[in-house]
Formats: sequence, C-alpha cells, structure tokens
Amino acid sequence: MTDGKNGITYADAGVDIDAGNALVERIKPAAKRTARPGVMSGLGGFGALFDLKGAGYSDPVLVAATDGVGTKLRIAIDTGHVDGVGIDLVAMCVNDLVCQGAEPLFFLDYFATGKLDTDTAARVIEGIAEGCARSGCALIGGETAEMPGMYPSGDFDLAGFAVGAMERGTDLPSGVAEGDVLLGLASDGVHSNGYSLVRKLVEVSGLGWEADCPWADGSLGEVLLTPTRLYVTQALATVRAGGVHALAHITGGGLTENLPRVLPEGMGAEIDLAAWELPPVFKWLAATGGMAEAELLKTFNCGIGMIVVVASDRAEALTAVLEEAGETVSRIGSVTGTPGVSYTGSLL
Repeated sequence: MTDGKNGITYADAGVDIDAGNALVERIKPAAKRTARPGVMSGLGGFGALFDLKGAGYSDPVLVAATDGVGTKLRIAIDTGHVDGVGIDLVAMCVNDLVCQGAEPLFFLDYFATGKLDTDTAARVIEGIAEGCARSGCALIGGETAEMPGMYPSGDFDLAGFAVGAMERGTDLPSGVAEGDVLLGLASDGVHSNGYSLVRKLVEVSGLGWEADCPWADGSLGEVLLTPTRLYVTQALATVRAGGVHALAHITGGGLTENLPRVLPEGMGAEIDLAAWELPPVFKWLAATGGMAEAELLKTFNCGIGMIVVVASDRAEALTAVLEEAGETVSRIGSVTGTPGVSYTGSLL
C-alpha cells in the first residue's frame, strides 16, 4: 500500500457498498420469519442451502419457476406505492409451481437499480417476505444489483425464482377426463398481467394515478396495485383431499390461453360466463376501451385467478374445502371432448 491520497472510489462511480450492506441487515428479520423445515442457512453466504429430507420428502422431484411483475412495476414506481409488488413477485412464481402439484419450498429475488434507495428496496423485499410467509415458502437468498447508467433515476426491476418439490408420481395434471368440473377461484383484481393495456386505458380515460378510483375506495393507482392473490396453501389442501386432476393459473393469455395448457390433447372446455360476476375493475377497463368480450377474456383473468379441474363426484366436497380455506368458488364449466375453450353466456 502507498500513503498517497485516496483516488476514485466505487462510490464515486455510483455504487454504494455500505448501502447494500445496510439493506441486508434491514431485511434479515423479514427473511428470518419465512424460515421453514429444510432451511439450512440464512442470508449473506455465497449460496443458500436447503435440506429436502429435512422438509419431509423421501423421493422428491424438484420443480422450478421464475417470473417478474411486468409493467405493473411502472405504476408502483410512479406512485411510490411499492409495498405490494413483492407479493406479486412471489405469487407469480408460486402460483405456477402449485399447478404442477408442487409445494413451494424456497424463493430467491433479484432487485436491480441504478442507485440503491435502501428504504424503497427494503419495502419491496419485505413484501417479498410477506408473500413467502403466506405461501409457506422460505426467502433464503437473492441479489441486489446497483448498476449506474442502466436504469433512470428512481427506477428498479424485479425477478423472482421459486423452487418446490413433490413426491415422485404425484405431479399434475393427471387423470383429466371429459366431464370433469371446473371450479373457478376468485381473483383479487387484475393481478400482474395485462398492465401495458391497463396503463394505455388509464391514459385514454384522462385520469391520473392519484385520481379517485371510479369503482372502489382509494386512488386509481392504489387500487390497480392490489397484489396478486396467493392460492398455494388452499390449492395444496384441495390436492391432498383427493380428486384434483389439474390446476390452471390464469395469467397472461387469460382464460382462453391458460386452461388448455392443462388439458390432454384432443380435449377442451366449456365455460359459462354467467357463472360469476365480472369484477368492477374489468367492467371499467372494458367500457373505457370499448373492448370486445373475446379480447377481455384472452388478456385478463376476468375475476378468475385459478381454475381447479376436479372429478365430477368430488366437486361439491372440494368446493367446501376451498371455501373453508377462504376462497370464493364458482362452478364455471366442464371438460369436453372438443379441443379449445368455448363460452356460453356473457360477462358484459
């Protein structure tokens, strides 16, 4: 070492290592409360360890999923209401995992920004921890990347990674047959898909994010940022009760594109659109854009965030299981022997 003056530092280049360390310390309690059987290490190591036997598995198959929040993040950044997007991030991953029949075990996050704002990042990651806690999933690691010049001031991006497991031979879909009943679980709003169109429709409406929401209490931005509903514990309880043949998470592509993903080749479904009430947010979006019903159905969840495909003789019992777990359940249709999704009734 020399005794000369200190030259240019990493901080001068825009990366504050101390801020990153402070963030890790702040989020440790949030991560700690997500601990579950199988977790072997906390935050701060080069990697995170998880013991599948400790989690109770004897012959496990691993299932992995990754996702983001999409342009819903733009609304969160612009309004400053960032606390719920962490829940969205978790939900978009773990709701997919459970559709394979897997129990989510652990979660890792990636938070990238041009200049780290410790408070904003902590609020986001605390939301991630909340989503994990609600799903029985441990937040065991992640990455905070401060990259000057890559993002405009105040902007950040998120990605999530979830790993789950199931015992060999219990994967879904399995046994889907003509006549199976479709149970639709209510969504909590738009969830995390279609927000490029949502933002366009808000622009068309002439309203700002802080304007009073036309269909609910609160500002327009706050209501549109309602987090994605987590279906994990409810869905797993139903699977364990017996009679579930498939689960379909209704994300990008809506009902039209997502349900066929879990149906065997040559089969389809018929859905009765009169079986549930279209939530007010979708009525407003459709009216604002003069949207056709078909466009609505292939863009948004339209009030159904998850479909449970069940044996017809188990439909009543499994509806009771789901309702006991807090779900609003609608019997929306059945599996048919004709490929594709057909609709009866009307949403609008």
